[in-house]
Amino acid sequence: MRRQVPGGEDDMADFPTSHSGLEILPLTECLRLLASVPVGRIAFRADGEVVILPVNHVVDGQNIVFRSAAGSKLSAAQRADVVAFEADGYDARTRSGWSVVVNGRAEIIYEDTETQRLDGLGLHPWATAVDRPFWVRIRPSSISGRQIPG
Repeated sequence: MRRQVPGGEDDMADFPTSHSGLEILPLTECLRLLASVPVGRIAFRADGEVVILPVNHVVDGQNIVFRSAAGSKLSAAQRADVVAFEADGYDARTRSGWSVVVNGRAEIIYEDTETQRLDGLGLHPWATAVDRPFWVRIRPSSISGRQIPG
């Protein structure tokens, strides 16, 4: 299968398809797409319920990192909870889109040298009303992505 990509060039990559006809994305494409959007959603359990919250993030290798204030996201990271992270994109004009899901464990990053390095990755807060002094890392156990070609 050859697809047209923005700019009119043929995309030579043939991605396998799922039983529902969605293209299954390889790891490198999943990471590229995750890095292409500034906001994703983290899902975790809090007080017996599943909570899904938006976060600004950056991709650091295969890890997802974001900043947090004290609260439920930070508590999940302190417990090293299993979390899910999802980001997606959709083009209404072409009716194409993608979604990438990361499953893994959240952890707080305490090392000064590591937080200084992460400060240089260019993460820009979505909402600036609250200081977010803590860095949180999601270490993936799996990364999967699907795409609806346009």
